Amino acid sequence: MKIMPFFIKNVNWSLSLALNILKLAGFLVPQTVNACRRTVALAYWFFWFMFVVGTYLIIQVGELIQVWGDISLMVSTSFVLITNMASGIKAINLLLRKKAIQALIDQAESDLRSEVRKEGIQIIKRCDKETTWFMYGYLWLAGVTVLGWTFSGGNRELPLSAWYPYDTSKSPAYEITYFHQAAGIVTGAIFNVSLDTVVTTLIALCRCRLRLLALCLRTMGEDLQLDRENIFTKEEEQKMRIRLRGCIYRHHETLASAVKIQKCFSIPIFTQFSVSSVIICITAYQLAIEVKQHQVVRVISMLAYLLCMIMQVFLYCYQGHQLADESSDIAYAAYECPWYACSIKFKRSLLLVMTR
Repeated sequence: MKIMPFFIKNVNWSLSLALNILKLAGFLVPQTVNACRRTVALAYWFFWFMFVVGTYLIIQVGELIQVWGDISLMVSTSFVLITNMASGIKAINLLLRKKAIQALIDQAESDLRSEVRKEGIQIIKRCDKETTWFMYGYLWLAGVTVLGWTFSGGNRELPLSAWYPYDTSKSPAYEITYFHQAAGIVTGAIFNVSLDTVVTTLIALCRCRLRLLALCLRTMGEDLQLDRENIFTKEEEQKMRIRLRGCIYRHHETLASAVKIQKCFSIPIFTQFSVSSVIICITAYQLAIEVKQHQVVRVISMLAYLLCMIMQVFLYCYQGHQLADESSDIAYAAYECPWYACSIKFKRSLLLVMTR
């Protein structure tokens, strides 16, 4: 990852877009800046955090206390409240583990940019296309949800029910509060999608690196010649050993990256899964109420929100499952190389890779 004055460039477009969005919120600050600029950047991040998450947690907790006992109103307030709680945990986690996450991004980009083979470049492009479409779909669902919430309010009603220490039905308090809620919902949705995209794309890049490794193993001896007995000479086998050593090193690095991703994001992912499961149930309940009231715009926005939560869970499950599959395929890729033309010592080394 190269941190430029205005734009962060990355080999993966969805990751690049997500990082630039998060940079606008003050999450990505170069380590080379002095203490004064770092303090300003932290204050800038705190402003965005409070604007997108912090103030909503306060006003929604206040609203929940006020409507306590009314199941319908409690449900209506809770699903947005716990969504913001999960977003807050992810945002704080990214800030605290920024250095480790940036190292993961740099390592993945360095590995992918070093690929020069035509088939390897196609693998990288397919990975980029997949993650980009996932991000666009996620953003589209979030956009429909946000627009529905923003325009579903009635006369002098706010998009979301919340507690304020003043009368929000009078001007200009109503207009200011409405703008704050609408702007907060939009920016919150964009930042939340970006936070999830960073995690799922990092997992996807690990998958991509494993596929490139499988390609290396399969083609390890394709340019080497066999002798009359269909075995490699000592010189040719030495080349195979060097290539296998490189594959083992790349395999170790990729597995280490997967472990680091797990350490960096295990708590936010667990929180997100727990919250999403609750939200899916709450939203389905709320959707049934809205259908009975014949509020078309509200129903569409709630349905989009339900699909958005399902999409969120799906992305983590899909990328994790595919990563496990790609890791298992390494053994099959190693078996496809011309191991039968090598010595027993080489076969034992290859077997270690297959059983890893």
